[in-house]
Amino acid sequence: MTQRILTAVAWPYANGPRHIGHVSGFGVPSDVFSRYARMAGNDVLMVSGTDEYGTPILVQAEKEGLTPQQAADKYNRIIVGDLQGLGLSYDLFTRTTTNNHARVVQDVFTALYRNGYIVPKTTHGAISPSTGRTLPDRYIEGTCPICGYDGARGDQCDNCGNQLDPVDLINPVSRINGETPKFIETEHLFLDLPAFAEALGGWLSTRSDWRPNVLKFSQNLIEDLRPRPITRDIDWGVTIPLEGWKDQPMKRFYVWFDAVIGYLSASVEWARRTGDPEAWKKWWTDPDATAYYFMGKDNIVFHSLIWPSLLLGQNGAGDRGGEPGAFGRLNLPSEVVSSEFLTMSGSKFSTSRNTVIYVGDFLREFGPDALRYFISAAGPETQDADFTWDEFVRRTNFELANEWGNLVNRSVSMAAKNFGGVPTPVAPTEADADLLATSRAAFASVGDLLGRSRFKQAVGEAMRVVSAANKYLSDQEPWKRKDDPERQGTILHTALQVVSDANTLLTPFLPHASQKVHTLLGGEGVWAAQPEIREVSGEGEDREYPVLMGEYAAEQARWQSTPIVAGRPLGTPSPLFPKLDPKLGETGPEWAPIAQ
Repeated sequence: MTQRILTAVAWPYANGPRHIGHVSGFGVPSDVFSRYARMAGNDVLMVSGTDEYGTPILVQAEKEGLTPQQAADKYNRIIVGDLQGLGLSYDLFTRTTTNNHARVVQDVFTALYRNGYIVPKTTHGAISPSTGRTLPDRYIEGTCPICGYDGARGDQCDNCGNQLDPVDLINPVSRINGETPKFIETEHLFLDLPAFAEALGGWLSTRSDWRPNVLKFSQNLIEDLRPRPITRDIDWGVTIPLEGWKDQPMKRFYVWFDAVIGYLSASVEWARRTGDPEAWKKWWTDPDATAYYFMGKDNIVFHSLIWPSLLLGQNGAGDRGGEPGAFGRLNLPSEVVSSEFLTMSGSKFSTSRNTVIYVGDFLREFGPDALRYFISAAGPETQDADFTWDEFVRRTNFELANEWGNLVNRSVSMAAKNFGGVPTPVAPTEADADLLATSRAAFASVGDLLGRSRFKQAVGEAMRVVSAANKYLSDQEPWKRKDDPERQGTILHTALQVVSDANTLLTPFLPHASQKVHTLLGGEGVWAAQPEIREVSGEGEDREYPVLMGEYAAEQARWQSTPIVAGRPLGTPSPLFPKLDPKLGETGPEWAPIAQ
């Protein structure tokens, strides 16, 4: 049965190019999941965009002598290009600096305020003594007053998971320039998180199928919920639609508040851009629709506690009750799919510490699918994972080139050379039937794993079929069967059928290579659709900017074994994955050398 699935992907911040650590958390897993879901016949809406408000944009703009909007424009375009090159199949990848986004944010806020979940509060705000600029909580670091972790942020401690206020940190310093921040009294609006404790606890108790690291982390925080500020003293952000606040030039919504609402605003924008302004409701208000949120582990609390609280408050379903806002009753997340951190030689990716491999550089030298495969097979799915050039070379050469690429190459080459196309099978043996049974059975096992976001196991099962096919060819030795063309043809027909099956199984992981294999097997047209960069303008806006969209419904890829047709011409194979120089594993490329 067709199911509507919302794939909500964490919003990359537009203050610089994204590195491979970023896309290992939000990018590749969400796309593998969405591509499989579409192939399985589901109606998927995959949305996200660049997060463009807040102090980090102001800091980057000042460094480069740009206005905040110019800086956001610059990096939005770079990020869109990188994600398109990686093949992330967004139905809409947009941005937060649009009139549409501002309106949706303000409508959600209005519902929260009217239902009594927003409270004003005088608090201590951090400012930079040298610039007078407000410092966001995440730009202040110090020692956690609860667990003693050195490196806690002003909004939360990644070690113990507790919510923090920057004034509570021991020895707080600014991440921007290292100075000690000055704390002043200021009035802000707060989301009253304790008013959702009962509703959140009850909802989380029904989430038994979540990844244990996400569920336990979230449940442990319920008892310590505190009001959280949703406004900041800053002039770069969405304005506050409230008397006494909307005309203040230095009061804006806190960037975290507007960014999580972006999932909804992007869906609303997608509906308008596709000609049916009400279409977003199919994924947001239909109780049978499901919603999967993909991000790195530093974003868990925003998606498992804070975003559900905003939805509950908008729905009038928090502990204080209320009435639904402008969007009606919105669905809460079905699952929060969080990845851990991808490190490089044991260190978390960090542009400031120069431990970074940018997506754009990687794509230019190695293409998208080798990176997609590494993240799927060896990425930080449930625990931190280390990226090393040695492991990248090993997996590319031995798994993609030797195992998969070689299977495709020799199967297609022998069949084309000896039969001019796909041969006709005659009198299949038990060995042929066993391999075909293994291949067909994998659709259920791999599909089940992908549907539960178990990507490492899924790609491992798919590659197990590839290994079985290679062993089959080695055992059957079709190159020695020239005196028995019927048996040779049957072996090669079997091998080509399994190549076709394996190509389908690997399509969510390797969409670019799968298109090539589809063509080699005599297929025509689009097998795995790719995202397109489209230049658009927003509602009431006179500027143009790039978004990602795509025509995915027209692709041919389906999650099933499709019989290959005897007599179909075959293409001329070339290396599917060229082998990498082993020395690369020792030195790294020039643009990301290994420290000696």
